[in-house]
Amino acid sequence: MTMLRDLLTPFQSDFSDTRLGRERSHWFIFTLLAVIVPFTSSMSSNLLHSLQTLFGLNVNARRFYFFMASTHLAWDRLWPIAWNLIPSPWSTGA
Repeated sequence: MTMLRDLLTPFQSDFSDTRLGRERSHWFIFTLLAVIVPFTSSMSSNLLHSLQTLFGLNVNARRFYFFMASTHLAWDRLWPIAWNLIPSPWSTGA
């Protein structure tokens, strides 16, 4: 699990360095992990339950739902990070 978390840390660099920005980057990484880990479906309520149960985060439900519904996530900057984390399928060997 820590290997997955370490792979996702480049996403954290796109969030601000304020207390709220650090909190959101933390939630963003663990939310991605909750989606990846086959524990439950990716519905918001199940993701919140995963964050609390699997990762032991103390997350206020109302604040989490506001975070999930946020229009301020900079997807135009986060998508290139995601694509750059995917290794190239090309090889030089035969």
